[in-house]
Amino acid sequence: MRNYDLNINTIDISEDDLLNLGDGILETLLKDRTTGGNIILACNDYESLGDGFSFDNEITIEKITGKYNQLIQPRIAKEKNDQRQRSRNMAEVFTPSWICNAQNNLVDNAWFGRENVFNTEVNESDTHGWITKTEPVTVFPDGKDWRAYVKEPRMEITCGEAPYLASRYDTTTGELIPVNKRIGLLDRKLRLVHENTPTERKKRNIELWRNWVLRAYQSTYGFEWQGDNLLLAREAMLITYVEYYNHKWNAMPDTSALKKIAEVISWNIWQMDGLTYGIPGSEPKEKMAIPEQQGVIFEETVQISPCERLCRVMEWTSCEPLKGKEMIFKELLKQ
Repeated sequence: MRNYDLNINTIDISEDDLLNLGDGILETLLKDRTTGGNIILACNDYESLGDGFSFDNEITIEKITGKYNQLIQPRIAKEKNDQRQRSRNMAEVFTPSWICNAQNNLVDNAWFGRENVFNTEVNESDTHGWITKTEPVTVFPDGKDWRAYVKEPRMEITCGEAPYLASRYDTTTGELIPVNKRIGLLDRKLRLVHENTPTERKKRNIELWRNWVLRAYQSTYGFEWQGDNLLLAREAMLITYVEYYNHKWNAMPDTSALKKIAEVISWNIWQMDGLTYGIPGSEPKEKMAIPEQQGVIFEETVQISPCERLCRVMEWTSCEPLKGKEMIFKELLKQ
């Protein structure tokens, strides 16, 4: 395994560090699987930097590394004026982790049929938070087990930096959250993988852990409008993998594993306008009906530009090797 430097003890992950991982990992995190290009900025915050930094410009390696390495920052790291401007212009509001936890608990209460599976909420006059249950989760609904929970689809809409999925830090305070106290929907899946795979550091045990972690990622989805937030969400998901691997095995994962995780993330955490189901700023088109001819109505695909497509996601069918069925997200809602 090639050694690499990656500071995971910070909320703002360095894009230079991600680039230095090699294996096309950062390039993959920038991919838009609908257009075949890269995700776009989809905001006007960076226009003052000149050509290439407007709303519909793609985010490229050159725009976020080198002299621009600190350009994309979590909301809490931005200047207060920039935070207020985003709230006014884009209705950008971030949720404290204790609220994310409370709402995620409601999802689990329904799935498990009981409360306080992963933690107990603390809601006092001046204190909000949670107390993590340290004992393993062993009781599951009839006919289900930990594997069913890991594979259960979960999605965060308009995900921002994805605090409901991967709770690396509190988005409103910037406080890092220890791995064993995290509350995201993905975090909960990874906790169950941790608890139900052997701890002895052998190749077969690590492969078992990796396969189930891949399934956890394959069943976790989210979409976001703004490209910078989307990149931060994808980075948080990738670093979450590194942190859980390190927590389990007291080592860093090899870059081939990170590349595979990045590919899943690039499909599952995607850029979309939640009202049109297309790329932000574009009007999606998919099919058109040809007028009735001789009693038959024909329908054919319109020749459209990549940015006019309805957004695609992947319905995963295998993790070794990575395989799945490309789907139009809007069509999934009809099922």
